[in-house]
Amino acid sequence: MDTRSPQMPAARAALHDLWNPEEDDALVCLDVQQETHDVKTFTFASREGKRFMFKAGQYFLFDLEHNGDAENRCYSISSSPHRTNAFSVTVKRVPGGKISNWLHDTLVPGATVRANGPLGHFVRPETSGRKLLLLSGGSGITPVMSILRELADSCEPADVVFMHAGRTPQDLIFRDELACIARRLKGLRLHFLPETVAGEPSWPGLTGRISKDYMRLAVPDIAERTVMCCGPAPFMAAARGIAAELGVPGSNYLEESFDAAVIDEPEIPAVQEASAKVFQVTFSKQARSIDVSADQSVLSCAKKSGVRIPSSCANGVCGTCKSKLTSGTVDMNHNGGIRQREIDAGLFLPCCSKPLSDLVIER
Repeated sequence: MDTRSPQMPAARAALHDLWNPEEDDALVCLDVQQETHDVKTFTFASREGKRFMFKAGQYFLFDLEHNGDAENRCYSISSSPHRTNAFSVTVKRVPGGKISNWLHDTLVPGATVRANGPLGHFVRPETSGRKLLLLSGGSGITPVMSILRELADSCEPADVVFMHAGRTPQDLIFRDELACIARRLKGLRLHFLPETVAGEPSWPGLTGRISKDYMRLAVPDIAERTVMCCGPAPFMAAARGIAAELGVPGSNYLEESFDAAVIDEPEIPAVQEASAKVFQVTFSKQARSIDVSADQSVLSCAKKSGVRIPSSCANGVCGTCKSKLTSGTVDMNHNGGIRQREIDAGLFLPCCSKPLSDLVIER
């Protein structure tokens, strides 16, 4: 990793030395680090030696191939943005997961992959001040770990509470490094919360799940903080409710999730249905055709009709649903999940696209 001073940012490098998300996509794996029994960190560099400019909390969308099929996965950056010659992502092995298992079992230093990024808006608001509460559950620690590492690298004065939950003490990712940072970073308070003490019966702290009472005691000034949360959907739902009950304004609560989105667009009233134009959308590989109204996204109608399209964010950010449009035109309003050169090559994002004609999609 880059050990130069944070006072020498990539912004001072010549433009041709910087990773350009519109043009660059080739990465080489530099290192694989075992973090816990089922979590590994993978460090990547540009194949051309370019430097990366990203914000702590952002992610990369990896374009991978598994058994001949194209697969896309979003992985948050876990490293500090001050270390610009490489970046790391931290991946938990998921039972039955195609890509997480492939990464753990197959990806080794020297291997090359392709990725698009940095992407995402889960970053510290410029108006957040210095009081933060970072909440993470399981592998959701990755984007908030990048934020903490950035604060540690910059020696920036901060008032941070970092609360990390896991199944057992042995599942607490970055446990030793967090303890090390807490010893040298003034203004950091660290809380670990395993559900059980399995594997470590001498665990000295509390166990269980986050609750209103626990949060009130651990972070008595929570209402004054900007809260940033990432983790499994149930964990985030609990955190969101607790934060609201304890007085955190909605504008001060941010969360990140790559759980598959549930698309449930409101039904269009019959009067509108009669006037809205309907187009036929054909999915060539699945030999399926469905009707899609000009007022609805291609992905939402595909999901309702049982057509299989991988998806995640559902708002044009992650690029997971990226597909080849072989015929027809769409109105696409994306949020950075696709490059212009990919659009020029005929790719589009069904999640944020409405048909303007009959379509044929290579899915």
